[in-house]
Amino acid sequence: MRTTLWVVGVIGAALILLGLLLEAVRWLVIIGLIALVVVIVLAFLRGRQATRKPAGRR
Repeated sequence: MRTTLWVVGVIGAALILLGLLLEAVRWLVIIGLIALVVVIVLAFLRGRQATRKPAGRR
């Protein structure tokens, strides 16, 4: 009986940790996607600024 309680406790703890890990991974993916969009927008804006500068200053 005691062993069964330990097994159930360990499995329960593992499931809780797995749930927390998956939640963290989901948030990391969301943050990564936001960062990727920001980098693309900044690159686009920098590219437009570079094309607007006069050719003599390069």
